[in-house]
Amino acid sequence: MIPERVLEHPGIVLTEQQRRRFFADGFLVLEKYVPEAWLKRLRHATEELIEHSRSVTESNSTFVLEEGHSPENPRLHRVSSPQDQHPILWEFMSDPVLTDLVADVVGPDVKFHHAKLNIKSGKGSRGFDWHQDIPAWPHTDYSPVTVGVYINGCTPEQGPLSFIPGSHMGPLYSMYDHDGNFVVRIRDEDLGWMADDMAVKPVGGPGTTILLNCRTVHGSTPNRSPDPRLLLLPVYSSADSFAYTPSPIPSRHQGDIVRGQPARYASMDPRPCEMPPDWRNGYRTVWQFKKDTEST
Repeated sequence: MIPERVLEHPGIVLTEQQRRRFFADGFLVLEKYVPEAWLKRLRHATEELIEHSRSVTESNSTFVLEEGHSPENPRLHRVSSPQDQHPILWEFMSDPVLTDLVADVVGPDVKFHHAKLNIKSGKGSRGFDWHQDIPAWPHTDYSPVTVGVYINGCTPEQGPLSFIPGSHMGPLYSMYDHDGNFVVRIRDEDLGWMADDMAVKPVGGPGTTILLNCRTVHGSTPNRSPDPRLLLLPVYSSADSFAYTPSPIPSRHQGDIVRGQPARYASMDPRPCEMPPDWRNGYRTVWQFKKDTEST
């Protein structure tokens, strides 16, 4: 659903000003949005997932390990499809606390696509280069939105998500490097327009939540804090937005209508989007490419 049609529906959680700010900037920050009762349950679920990772010795389809991971000191980049690994997380992602919020920016009928839990372990965990999300999972329109929930909050030292306001209104950049690898990184030569002072790096306390448009240029810096940065990242779209390709992070819940009704017709945006690799042949994370590049 395009923004003009979304705004025809009354807001549920957000004010009209907040909704228009999201569509103008490509992101919106809500300080301490998630209630403490939910945060306690989310902490319990994430602690159980991290505990389970102690028995994992190499990255797999669920756990993406950082260097130095061990049973005594679990270090993770990511838990893929955490909603498939713990029932509390799917309960949260399908609860009105999130789905009503998403409806304010995609329309009343909301579809789930995928999710990940980015851990970003403390003391030097890697950052993420400037990129855009939608080329990894292109849809028939650009309604997909990522909801970022800082479970324990985020400080400047923990490498917060950084955004370039208004960049979602500009071009989509290639996520392939010059060797044809899909590295989820904008090439250096395509970033000549960007200045350091253009980036917004919002932080906040526990439950701070970010809405991120799928075209917005964003990234993050390394975590220099001793504490991990727990960021839950479910992705939704309007029900009338359909994925062109399989998700790089599969889930049994992909395509579930979590609010409202399914669509009979697709919303189509004519602006082109680069296609990703065939994910049926496997998905290599950006951290794997970084490791390979640094070892050559």
